[in-house]
Amino acid sequence: MLWSLDPYGDAVFNHRQVPLLLVELDGLPAACGGDWVGQARELCQVVQQRVHRYLWFVGD
Repeated sequence: MLWSLDPYGDAVFNHRQVPLLLVELDGLPAACGGDWVGQARELCQVVQQRVHRYLWFVGD
């Protein structure tokens, strides 16, 4: 799912895509990790609590 990030860092994930994103986050090399991975996981959990929730990444 990380391939869906555009060059500006924008992406939207729905509750069906979030499990795939979590699998990819688990598979990231340690060099790519950091606090952002844990924060992204927490946001994924919020999306998974109900349908019709989306995880938006808005880059700049």
